[in-house]
Amino acid sequence: MTDAVPTPRTYLPGEWYAVLGPSLVLALPPDQRDLAAAAWAAVDAGAGADELLDLVLASGLRDLAGLALVSTDAERTRVLVRGQAVCLLVAGGEETVADGRGLTTWAEVGVDRVEGVSLELGPGSGGEPLLAGDALVRASRVLWPAEAPPGSGPAPASPPSYAAGRLPGSTDPASEPSSLLSSPSPAPAVAVAAGSAPAPEPVLDPDPEPDTIDQAVSTVDDQVDDAVDEAGDRDEDALETAPFAGTPAAPAVPPVPEPWTPPAPPAPAPWSPGADDHDGRTQDGSWDVSEFQRRPHGIPGQPEGPSVTSRPVAVLQLSSGDSIEVDRVVILGRAPEARRFSATEQPRLVTVPSPQQEISSTHLEVRPGTGADHGSAVVTDLGSTNGTVLVQPGLPAESLKPGIPVQLLPGAVIDLGDGLSITVARP
Repeated sequence: MTDAVPTPRTYLPGEWYAVLGPSLVLALPPDQRDLAAAAWAAVDAGAGADELLDLVLASGLRDLAGLALVSTDAERTRVLVRGQAVCLLVAGGEETVADGRGLTTWAEVGVDRVEGVSLELGPGSGGEPLLAGDALVRASRVLWPAEAPPGSGPAPASPPSYAAGRLPGSTDPASEPSSLLSSPSPAPAVAVAAGSAPAPEPVLDPDPEPDTIDQAVSTVDDQVDDAVDEAGDRDEDALETAPFAGTPAAPAVPPVPEPWTPPAPPAPAPWSPGADDHDGRTQDGSWDVSEFQRRPHGIPGQPEGPSVTSRPVAVLQLSSGDSIEVDRVVILGRAPEARRFSATEQPRLVTVPSPQQEISSTHLEVRPGTGADHGSAVVTDLGSTNGTVLVQPGLPAESLKPGIPVQLLPGAVIDLGDGLSITVARP
């Protein structure tokens, strides 16, 4: 592993980027595409392991989920792994594992006189093992040196620089273990030890089976030429349709049926009531106008008073110092609103102070009376939370019932609570 000429490696296709240099292998996770390209450019320019490590760690470890760097200097092999990278070193029959999984930084191992390296980087894509020299590849596993084809001799001492290509005689990747640590005795690819007897030269089969795509295509071409010679003067159209010996005829392709389109449903007939459809009691779409009209104020049966009188019927003197004339509807409260009045009515909204929030937002209504109450003012509690107390001259105090109007006498006192009272005076 100390040869000046790059040692070829075997790799399985995968997701990681593997930079294969003359005496080193650098592997980076799939999200480090730009960093892998920069590292390959540095290796191509002659950078060594230390320069590559400085390049990789220049941006820190926060965004670097994984890393593997295997380098050889004289007889010493150094391994640095991080993340899911796992490296197995074999030297003198002993195995050393560098496992970067579960570490905050990385794991680092150094071994002398290493005979073989197996670097596993994660799940592969299921392809066959490939052979590569100095290159930038996508790999899930890298074996260094390369596996020797079955039946061949030991790997040459100074192999040429191979381009990435298919490894003849490689084993099925599905039969290889998916993890180095999945079996008690992992079996990395190790170069043939020095001093061992070389394997005998393979005996070539006089009629070998084609083991590459090019040989298979050449065999098919020979069959075509033989068929043309035997046909003689057969016309070109007949030649194209004639089946070759040993070649099964292509099955007839059934015609593709046209997609079925459901017929459009018939348009529904316009609805019309039947002769016996109506029972005489069902009314469709009818409504009574009186349901949407506001109830008139005052006593039922008496004419409703005008929304605004020509002169006030009373004056409300508030304990806060304000005076309000009752010539229309007056609504008092902490934040009064006139939601139930029509657009033609013009109620007067009076905001009163309530430091303790005892007075409701819309607490009380005072308006000119109608019918028997004509010429006087009437008061109505609007459903206040704490209620309203009315004290009439010569009468005991009473609590107003929500929604029930009561005629006001001059000198009456209305207590809204929170220290606020209203005295009713003549205009």
